[in-house]
Amino acid sequence: MPRAGLTPERVIAEAAAVADETGLERLTLAAVAKRCGVSLPGLYKHVEGLAAVKRGIAILAVGEMTARLAAATSGVTGRDALAELSAAYRAYAAARPGRYAASVRAPAPGDGEHAAVAEQAVAVVASAFKGYRLDGGDLVHAIRMWRIACHGFASLESGTAFGLPESLDETFGRLVDALDEAFRTMGR
Repeated sequence: MPRAGLTPERVIAEAAAVADETGLERLTLAAVAKRCGVSLPGLYKHVEGLAAVKRGIAILAVGEMTARLAAATSGVTGRDALAELSAAYRAYAAARPGRYAASVRAPAPGDGEHAAVAEQAVAVVASAFKGYRLDGGDLVHAIRMWRIACHGFASLESGTAFGLPESLDETFGRLVDALDEAFRTMGR
């Protein structure tokens, strides 16, 4: 019988916390079971396995990040929206490293739930880019360029790969400036 109060959603939330503490690649069901106060066999009453848990973390993380990106860009346009969007992305990656690692994976073919949250995230980014007057392929390329830049920066920053003495915040600001210039040029 499933443990009272333990739901698949709670298991995913606890697994996300473990992933943030230990890293997504080090996440184990044994650690999740311990955190949930159940035996490993007892955990399987609530989740199908590690792959399902990581999928659940990805959906949770994309939803959380989408909400943060939407809040950050509310009421701003152009470079200000780009800067706020980028800062929110960077902050989420730093604050929730395990969840963030799960969020960068594309939905599996046929996974409608994961695809739906991913589409919401893309819609928020596209909305933030409205001031650049991009559409069609240009908008897709701009979203990809932005994601590549932010993901690369966040990944290197979390891995303490930046050893040179200049300010990371200044570098990040210059990255946003470069993207702003590129997007303004694309939108002509």
